[in-house]
Amino acid sequence: MPRYGRGFDIDAAQAHLQRVDKRLAGWMRRLGPLPAPEGWVRRFDPVDALARAILFQQLSGKAASTIVGRVEAAIGSKRLHAASLGLIDDAALRACGVSGNKALALRDLTRREAAGELPNLRQMSLMDHHAIVEAWVPVRGIGRWTVEMMLMFRLGRPDILPIDDLGIRKGAQRVDGDETMLTPKALAERGERWGPYRTWASLYLWRIADFSTEPKQKTNRSQD
Repeated sequence: MPRYGRGFDIDAAQAHLQRVDKRLAGWMRRLGPLPAPEGWVRRFDPVDALARAILFQQLSGKAASTIVGRVEAAIGSKRLHAASLGLIDDAALRACGVSGNKALALRDLTRREAAGELPNLRQMSLMDHHAIVEAWVPVRGIGRWTVEMMLMFRLGRPDILPIDDLGIRKGAQRVDGDETMLTPKALAERGERWGPYRTWASLYLWRIADFSTEPKQKTNRSQD
């Protein structure tokens, strides 16, 4: 059974993408090398990461960071999981700014954690990314995109292409100079040539979508 490490050879990914896609290669040279995501080497609790992802949904990074800070203060812990979130009730979560739907999602997440239904980090190291997606999407409030962000920014899996992400689609549109964005299905087909390093292509596509000569402020993300 293969064991999957966190992260991959970014030099190999860089060389592969520049070889198989000349249009993308031109943008890669323009933007220069990207750093490996810091999350690949940080200590990581998947339940905590996905709890934060739930709290960040449909909010600006600044607003979500404020709510996460309030929740951490209320539970007296920097780790969001069954034991710590079990210390406060739903009313306390609402007082922190957590919506009713998100509170229900957090309760479902932590209930499944306590019941042993969710894979831990060691178990995920023996699972391919398709199996990881299937293990987490039954949790209320967690869809494929959310798990894909964990796979990319925390687990460092090399071949993830979030085809429903508007930034990825916009980046691909800009690379090809198209008037309209590719559909998710068409993007999946377009991205086949990037395998087995579709994660690295995705990181570039986000940069390409956001590219501007004007400086921008950093946006807080749940996986930072």
